[in-house]
Amino acid sequence: MFQLLFLVLFAEAAVALLLMVKFGPLRELVMRGVEQVKTGKGPATVKTLACTLSVILMSSVATIVKIQNRGHKLGTISPMDQVLWRTHLLEASLIGYTLFLAFVIDRLHHYIQKLITLRKAAKISREEVEKLQMENQSFREKEEKSSSEIKKLQQDIAKLGEDMKKLKSESDDHERKALEAESHVNALQKQSEELLLEYDRLLEDNQILQTQLHSMA
Repeated sequence: MFQLLFLVLFAEAAVALLLMVKFGPLRELVMRGVEQVKTGKGPATVKTLACTLSVILMSSVATIVKIQNRGHKLGTISPMDQVLWRTHLLEASLIGYTLFLAFVIDRLHHYIQKLITLRKAAKISREEVEKLQMENQSFREKEEKSSSEIKKLQQDIAKLGEDMKKLKSESDDHERKALEAESHVNALQKQSEELLLEYDRLLEDNQILQTQLHSMA
């Protein structure tokens, strides 16, 4: 019994040590072993063993208390009772340490699993943050590109506005010159008509003079 308890105690101590300190791939192997114990019929078996050990522990404690009470009543403890007291004390200590290490192993396994889950979630979150940062950088580059294109379009619009003002000014100049040319043409036409009228009048005067000359001859 004691050899088995010492073996279980050392095995549990080794498992707890491997869970607390990482020695290469040994922690992963221990984690898988503990997970297998917690799956299937493992939990029921562990609970049965824990209940059995708890009953033995309580029985040993009760025997220790009984021996101590008997010793107090008699004023001394017999050698046989001393041997039994030490035996039950060692048994109770080994069982208590065994149950305590089992509880420590269970909690270590639970918290390590939770830590692994949190690390995976943190890794996924970090990847998502990096992805969002890349998308944000891409959006900024597109925004800068769009801003430069907008500035270029604004410059083109301003240039087109200046060209339109220039064309309008040239159109106004051409229209003014056309009006001046039209008025000049009208003036020339009027002058030509006046010259034609003067020419007709001179022809009539010449005709009258020739008639007078013929009549005087």
